[in-house]
Formats: sequence, structure tokens, C-alpha cells
Amino acid sequence: MPRKITFRERFQYWQDNLFSRGTAALIGALFALSFLIIAVGAAAVVLGGDLTSPPGGERLSLGEAMWEALMRTLDAGTMGGDEGWGFRLVMLFVTIGGVFVISSLIGVLSAGVEDRLAQLRKGRSRVLESNHTVILGWSEQVFTILSELAIANQNQKRSCIVVMGSEDKVVMEEEIAAKVADLGSTRLVCRSGSPMEMSDLRIANLNQAKAIIVVSPNTSEADAEVIKTVLAITNHPDRRPEKYNIVAEIHDIKNMDAARVVGKDEVEWVLVGDLIARIIAQTSRQSGLSVVYTELLDFGGDEIYFTRQPSLTGKTYGEVLNAFEKNAVLGLQRPGQLARLNPPMETVLTAEDELIVIAEDDDKIALDGRAQPDASLILQTPHSPQAPEHNLILGWNWRGRSILTELDAYVAPGSVVHVVADREDFSDLEWLHEQMHNQKIIFRSGDTTDRRVLESLGLDQVQHIILLCYSDTLEPQQADARTLISLLHLRDLADRQGYTYSIVSEMLDIRNRNLADVTRADDFIVSDKLVSLMLAQVSENANLNAVFADIFDPEGAEIYLKPASDYVAAGQGVQFATLVESARQRGETAIGYRLAAQSKDASQMYGVHLNPAKYEMVTLTAADRLIVLAES
Repeated sequence: MPRKITFRERFQYWQDNLFSRGTAALIGALFALSFLIIAVGAAAVVLGGDLTSPPGGERLSLGEAMWEALMRTLDAGTMGGDEGWGFRLVMLFVTIGGVFVISSLIGVLSAGVEDRLAQLRKGRSRVLESNHTVILGWSEQVFTILSELAIANQNQKRSCIVVMGSEDKVVMEEEIAAKVADLGSTRLVCRSGSPMEMSDLRIANLNQAKAIIVVSPNTSEADAEVIKTVLAITNHPDRRPEKYNIVAEIHDIKNMDAARVVGKDEVEWVLVGDLIARIIAQTSRQSGLSVVYTELLDFGGDEIYFTRQPSLTGKTYGEVLNAFEKNAVLGLQRPGQLARLNPPMETVLTAEDELIVIAEDDDKIALDGRAQPDASLILQTPHSPQAPEHNLILGWNWRGRSILTELDAYVAPGSVVHVVADREDFSDLEWLHEQMHNQKIIFRSGDTTDRRVLESLGLDQVQHIILLCYSDTLEPQQADARTLISLLHLRDLADRQGYTYSIVSEMLDIRNRNLADVTRADDFIVSDKLVSLMLAQVSENANLNAVFADIFDPEGAEIYLKPASDYVAAGQGVQFATLVESARQRGETAIGYRLAAQSKDASQMYGVHLNPAKYEMVTLTAADRLIVLAES
């Protein structure tokens, strides 16, 4: 026979259920108990007659009795002036009950407030912003993206950025405060949650967001997590009917097909591996090119804009290059087509075409055309033919294979590239030999931080050196430390032996660039920073993704720094408009110049002057370079 459940057990069970319902249920129960105590006390006073009434006065009505009971419930000191033992006993019961209820209520409210504060600190409340930018994921890239978006939002009155990552809200806020100098007028909202969980995505209020940036986590399955996040966004049951503006990054090109299926036409994908490989390959052969790329990618200074100018309809692309006062023209965008940089000079503009220009801001785009090229100063000196190169790659990571492939597209036939890295075996890379058309690869094992190893590499025959960090096997700070040591040795050897090679260094942490500056390296590639800059730019204007893809693609028009003396006579002052015209006659688009005398001066952007005014006078030497968009 089953044991009979006691009243005590039933009461405890009811009590457990009540407490499990949370703060609101407890407050409701305490209010009900307090009302019961007041009602019982008031009823006792009214029904007790003269026995429970205060002496010397009229009998209390039910309403008056409940008011007296309420006062003693709220304040125990009120009963100190009571008279008559019957009335005192009833009010004593009410007062004791009130002390219990009020103290319990204070405790419940305090616990409820603390619990709510703890929930708020966890960042689990829903965001109620609109027209905001959402960053999903947490990595070092977030800090650069925040800095750039803050600059982009300077002319907006109410701008907001929401960051949602798996880290604790307080931790994220503290790291951002430590690493992001100034957000200006941009408000920051941090929330904790998994970007891959649909329930957590509701917190960020994606339906009201103007842009969504999905950053890659620092995990071995980064691409899979990014794709899953995009899938959760695009297939959310509560999603808006309009298309999202999503920017996301993919590391491995093998995952791009799956990414495009998931993202459809709502996502601009940034292929990180190819992007960095192409930038490193291009900048390794042209000192100062990374500065140009950084200027184009960040929001400080000049950026790339699209503009429609009806007054230029019917003119050729070559004719409009000098039509803008302070805007360098890059190319044009035709409806339904991909952006094209440096199109044929005879291309006629239509009313629907948009010109791609460089400007300080969109309100700084203006036609002028007052600067007139001086044809007498223009030279048509043929460019020197490309000669075979001897290049050197020190260090290795997953980007190395792509860098070798990209480098092969730029070097002359007969070139040689030595790969020296601290690894025992290169057998897994032997297949790369078959992929090369213009260069021969020679692999060698060695400690790239060992000066004796570096001295044995025949540095006097090397034109260009690429320093890759060991990001596959070391933590970012350790990897950058090894790169810095190698860099110090290489520059010291160059100073002592008179070597003339250029160096491009890959840095993972932007903060280490200040340390690297003392080595006077020609260029620095900070991988995460460049990717972050591109993500921020594309989030503001999705059309820029096609522009950057064209710039970095070896098949299209790329940026080159060519000898200025091939275009105008050295040592003679000319307007920049004359340089633009000289480049136009070669089928090239000039966008700036680099002064060799300033190439070591960081305050002068290492000599890079991008988007100068057309009427600006400049005197170029034989060592200076003209920055142009060209096919080769």
C-alpha cells in the first residue's frame, strides 16, 4: 500500500513550485499574503466590536480598519501608540505578519534586481536599434572593423554597431575599450550569444540592420562555422522579406561553392586566402604598394565611390580622366555588369553608367576640368622589359601555396624562388612544381631566425623577399616575434653588405607594426587588418567587392608603381593632370605618385600621394614612381 502523502510534503512541493517560477511569482504570492493578513486583521477589529476597538472612539468601519492594518504592516512603530488590549493584540498579529512579508519582499526584490543585472551583464536582452550594423563573431578583426566603421559613421547623427559573440559581454566591452581608441559618436552594443543559433540571432535584431558582417572565428572549422551562421540568418523563420546586406569571409576556395549556394544573392563573400596571397605577391615586387592598398581600403583619407555624371554622357573614358578637380577616376560601372577598372580609353559613357572615383567623401566629388595637360612635357619612353627574378620566401603557412601560384603570374619566365622554412619535410608541396609556368621552386629546410642560415642563402642575388609568419603552428605573438627577428637580421645584413633586396613582411597583430618600423622594411602586410578593412568597406557599399576583386585579380587591371621618368622628364615641375594625360596615352589610368625621398617617412605615408589635385604641381626624379592602373 502506497505511503500517504503528508500535508507537510504537499506544502513543501507547493513551495518548491512557487520558488521555481521566479521573482514575479514570489512577489505576487507575498502581495496576496499581505492582503490576507490585512483583511483578517481588519475583519477581527470590525467583528470584535468593543473588545477589539480602540478605547474612547467610534467603532472602525471595514475600510478604516484595513487602513489601520496597512499602516502597521508597513511600519511596525505605528502600533506603539495603540490602546486597548484587544486592539493591541490584533494589531500585533498584523504587525508581525507585516514584518515577515515586508522583509521577504525586500529580499525577493533585491534578489530579483541582482538576477536581472546579472542577465544584463550576460548580454542576453534583445537589441531595439534600427539601421544599425551587426558584427557576428569574435576575433581580433572586430577591433579594426569597429574603428573603420566609426570613421565611416562620423557624419551620421545616430549610428550604432552591435557586436554579438560567444564571449562574455563584459569581457568584449573591456577588450574593445582597451583596443579601440575612439568610436566617436557611434554607439556600441555588445551581446553574448552564438551566431549559429537562430534563437540567439533574434537578440541582434537583424531585420532592422542595414548591414551584417560575419567574421571568421579562430578555429580549425572556421569556414564551416561562417557558412552555418549565414545559413541561420538567411533561413531564419522570423527573417524579413527584403534581402539582407551580408558580408562574410571564407578562407579556403574549396568552400566557396557551398558558400554561394547558402548565401545566394544576399552575401558578398571575401575569399581571404586568395586576397592575402594576391596582395603579398603583388606588393613583394613593388615597394609602397601595400600603402596604396591600405589607403584605398580604410575610411581615413580617401575612399572609392560611385558617381553618375549626366553631363559627361557621350564622352570617352579617356576624356573624363581630367574632368574632376580632386577625384582620380578608376573605371566605370555599367548596369547589370561587373565593375571594370581602366577600361579602353575609347569607351563611350552612357547616361546609366557610373564612374568609379577616389574622393575624400561623397560630397567632395566635383567636376572642374580647369587643369590643362602640357603636351610638351609628355614622354613616351618604352617601359623596360621584364627580366627574370630571384625571389626568396622565408617561413611558411597555409597561404604559401597560393602566394607561389600568384607570384608565378607576375614574374618573367626563367625566374627562381627559394622557399626556406622551419619544417622537416616538403614532400607534401612537390606537386607545386607542376603548377609553375614562369618560375622554378627550390625548397630548403632551415631556421629562418638563424643568421647563419640567412647568410648562406646568397642574398646578393635576391631581388625580393617575402617573410611569412608561422601562423599554422604558433600563436600570433610568437609568430610575429619570429618574423621580427628575421626582419632585423635581413636589414642588418643589407646595411652591412650593401644588399638591395626589398622585403614584404606578414604580421598578424597590427600592434607589432610599430615594432617592425624600426627595421625599415619596405612594406608590411597585416593580414587580419587588410581583411577587416575590406569587410568594413563592402558592408558600407556591396558594389566595392567587385572593384577590389578586379584590383587584386592578375587577369584584370592592377595597380603598378612605374618609373615616373617614363612619363615626363625628370626634375621638371608638372601638373598632375599632365601625368594623367601621359598615362592615358599608354592606355593606363594614373591615380597618384610616390616620392622616393619620403619612402622611409611614415608621417608622409611612405611617400605615397594618392588622388592629388589635377592642378597640383610636382617635380619627380628618376627614382620616383607614378601609380597607375594597367594591364601589366
